[in-house]
Amino acid sequence: MIIAVDFDGTIVENRYPEIGAERPFAIETLKMIIADRHRVVLWTCREGKLLEDAIEWCRERGVEFYAANRDYPEETTDNNPHFTRKLKADLFIDDRNVGGLPDWGTIYRMVSRGKKWSHLIDEAYSGEKDYSDSHHSHHHGAKKRGWWPF
Repeated sequence: MIIAVDFDGTIVENRYPEIGAERPFAIETLKMIIADRHRVVLWTCREGKLLEDAIEWCRERGVEFYAANRDYPEETTDNNPHFTRKLKADLFIDDRNVGGLPDWGTIYRMVSRGKKWSHLIDEAYSGEKDYSDSHHSHHHGAKKRGWWPF
């Protein structure tokens, strides 16, 4: 897959324009995703020196992106006259997702199994009593234990 990943608030805590502390397991998970042969594109509002700083920060920790803010490394406005900032990715990892950002362990399970977040939650609790016949949702048990993402 082509996987777009945001930087500020996703790989690192949001301290823009500074670089925040790494979010737990972000770099390790990105390395695993890349080792699984997915193409990871850094997709960020950072440009110029701020973008280069983010790329270098990741490179120093062993993460090399397939491309940054473009569909493929060589893409320019010269060789793609229809270039836009619209990325053609299979998956986006971004802290601005509805429901927030899952932890990086969950993100890896989603990528490696090709599952949506809700499917992983359903799998984790499929053995529990179904509350759908009452006024509670069938995720009620998950919510009580703090697993529910909202």
